[in-house]
Amino acid sequence: MQPQNPAIGYVIGGSLKAGLRARLTVPSQEVQEGAFVVITEAGWKFYGLVTDLELGATDPRFASEQAAGRLRPALAQALRRQTLYTDIAILPQLMQDIGPEEGTPAYRQWRQEHPEDPRPQPIKTVPPHHAPVRLATGVDVEAIFRGDFIIGYTREQGHPIKLDLRHFVQRSAGIFGATGTGKSFLTRILLAGLIRHDEASVLVLDMHNEYGLDDVASDTKQKVRGLKTCFGSRVQVVGLGPGTSIREQQPDFHLVIPASSIRPEDILMLRRELNLTDTAGTVLAALWRDFNAQWFTRFKAMNTLTVTETDENGREKTRPHPKSVAAWAQSVNVHPKAAEALHSKLRHLFDKPYIQETPPADTVGQIVQALQAKKHVVLSFGPYESDLDYLFVSNLLTRQLRQRWETLTNRYRTHGGDEPRHLIIVVEEAHKLLNREMAAQTAFATIARELRKYYVTLLIIDQRPSQIYDEVLSQLGTRICGWLGDDSDISAVLSGLAGRETLRGLLSRLQPKEEVLLLGWGVPLPLPVRSRRYDQDFFREMCKASRRETDRLLQELGWDEED
Repeated sequence: MQPQNPAIGYVIGGSLKAGLRARLTVPSQEVQEGAFVVITEAGWKFYGLVTDLELGATDPRFASEQAAGRLRPALAQALRRQTLYTDIAILPQLMQDIGPEEGTPAYRQWRQEHPEDPRPQPIKTVPPHHAPVRLATGVDVEAIFRGDFIIGYTREQGHPIKLDLRHFVQRSAGIFGATGTGKSFLTRILLAGLIRHDEASVLVLDMHNEYGLDDVASDTKQKVRGLKTCFGSRVQVVGLGPGTSIREQQPDFHLVIPASSIRPEDILMLRRELNLTDTAGTVLAALWRDFNAQWFTRFKAMNTLTVTETDENGREKTRPHPKSVAAWAQSVNVHPKAAEALHSKLRHLFDKPYIQETPPADTVGQIVQALQAKKHVVLSFGPYESDLDYLFVSNLLTRQLRQRWETLTNRYRTHGGDEPRHLIIVVEEAHKLLNREMAAQTAFATIARELRKYYVTLLIIDQRPSQIYDEVLSQLGTRICGWLGDDSDISAVLSGLAGRETLRGLLSRLQPKEEVLLLGWGVPLPLPVRSRRYDQDFFREMCKASRRETDRLLQELGWDEED
């Protein structure tokens, strides 16, 4: 028989929709909101979450009047035990058939029919009155969280919570939390797990140069180990633009974007950053019709000059220069002023060193090859940290990767051969790319909605989930959420989930750091956990280096045994 914790109470009522109520038989201080509890009765085991604690009394007078001053201490204590109580609200999530009592003939017959324990299933009924309620044991936790990577620990007893990464990568996911709650560290932990267990190739769009190479924590000022340092050649750090260095270190190679790969939709997506007018779309369409893939180079080469001529009457006339924007516009029946306005605004991109007409190498192809070869890529933006750079490069690169993976998947389904490698694209500041205005124009929204069947998913990281388009947010499978202070952000994270009103309190009362709420597709039930620390123990577990090499690197980072 599996070991069980002693009972902390018993069921006194409730319903499948509204949740269960149980009467505590232990002091209320021994049970916390978010506790993982188990109810076992009549061959079934029910798993749930404590969502509320409520003080009660058999008569309101016993609660409002203190007996200690009027009665002897022993009598007062006995009176309190009989008249005052604490009830807990339980959100039931799963139920599991565990068969009759062990050792009975009925159990032996049941075991023959079920050689392996049945998996927990979504709850469809409720336990009876007075069924005992217990805190979950380590065995109970393992029965539910049958993963391969420890993401954190239960808050009450420290049982490890494991994510099934193979299941996790099948749908897009999100990591949310207010500024300063440790999203970057949690992302590093999750990315290290994905790389260590080799469940997918990862492309990190590293806007702030945090994940590839070693960094310094903004709050503790201690060195933070980068993914490249931990996993060596399995992680390729790519710098945006020729000659770009990341904290005075050279990346594995540099990303240079061919001008011929830029499409008009890549520019229209920058409507806000470039302050484009409604006429920009008309001009871009004309450029594409006239020059096709060479439109960006040809448009950049145009000037805005005019030519002054004298007619036969001695009067001066001004006309556009033959190689000017206005001359081209007149030739294709586009308003010259609209074309000149677009040309002026595109100077913000014309002058970018990372866009070249003839790059020295196909660096986009190098990224694709690395990802297909089961390596992982961190694109560090280096000095190009503006929203314009991030939106433009991220969308263009992701669009090309999406097209490549669609081609690979269609070829695999038609002709067989090697199955495409699963790809996860990690997006920081996701609300800048996936807000209501931008979502329809970027490649990311398409990936969130449709690309799961093409082996591509997103991992989005953001502090303002309420600003992400709700259609995209609803497509997220797993949500890992730290503390959020804004009600609209809390509502956004919980949208589309069963029991979201009861989970709201759990989310709002998390500790500001090192506590997260696991929700959604990748976890069997929602659960608040104490997240792992990105420390030397985690480092040793993730890295495949020898103990001597690991200790040497730890010493270089300034991590000693007391950290």
